[in-house]
Amino acid sequence: MELRDIEILLVLAEELHFGRTAERLHITPSRVSQCVKAQERRIGATLFERTSRKVVLTPLGRRLVDDLGSVQRQLHESLRSAEQAARGTTGVLRVGMIAANVDDLRPYFDAFTAACPGVEVQIRSIGFSDPFAGLRAGELDIAMLWLPVREPDLTVGPVIHIEPVVLAVSSAHPLALRTSVSYEDLADQVTIGGCAPAYWRAGMVPTHTPSGRPIPVGPTASDFLEMLPILSTGEAVSPSHQQAARYFARPDVAYIPIHDAPPCRWTLIWRTSAETDAILSFAKVVEQLGPLER
Repeated sequence: MELRDIEILLVLAEELHFGRTAERLHITPSRVSQCVKAQERRIGATLFERTSRKVVLTPLGRRLVDDLGSVQRQLHESLRSAEQAARGTTGVLRVGMIAANVDDLRPYFDAFTAACPGVEVQIRSIGFSDPFAGLRAGELDIAMLWLPVREPDLTVGPVIHIEPVVLAVSSAHPLALRTSVSYEDLADQVTIGGCAPAYWRAGMVPTHTPSGRPIPVGPTASDFLEMLPILSTGEAVSPSHQQAARYFARPDVAYIPIHDAPPCRWTLIWRTSAETDAILSFAKVVEQLGPLER
């Protein structure tokens, strides 16, 4: 089986849709279909049940996909080990961040490098529509996410950053003239959706105002860059983190403090079953320095 065939089967197992799989891999749907049929002929059994409405993995298909996922992860790990040896490093700590404030957190990375000089820190961007996927797929070692995190397979580490919550709006929006707003004001506004898990949205954007009025939900976005055009045109507003005012400053978007919003607490998260010495060392550095506060 070619490596490309493995990739096609793994992506199809995630998407369960030939068209989306083809689009994600930049190939044609017929190439996806050919790959599946070829492997089913080789194995002598059906891997995916296909109808006009849905695609479902068979039990044998699920077993094969699980095994192929393990092979792919081992291959990637072997390549990373070879790259590390070529650079003279002993390991890599892959850190996933939704936030853009790498400069603010530089003291933590510098302290970690001093404590573990052989470990290279690599920063990766993650979206807030599926923030735990990279950890669970083994693509990230640790992630910086905001509390609460209620995932039984993930460990919640020390808090690294505390910051206020603001309301991001079009600079032409009437609320942009205010010095502060309340969650009560959101009853009259359409807010951006797409944040997952559901308890995150409940924390950042409650379903109802303090007086019990519903807060409308409109268009969705998977990261802040997708939010910007929605905000700038006035289509919707969105509670956000204060750092957005610094890292996504634009003349057509304003950031107004939400005076009754509790501060956001960012913390370290990692997969419990994949805990390493490097992860624990980074967590220890954060504990020793204490959280950055804005």
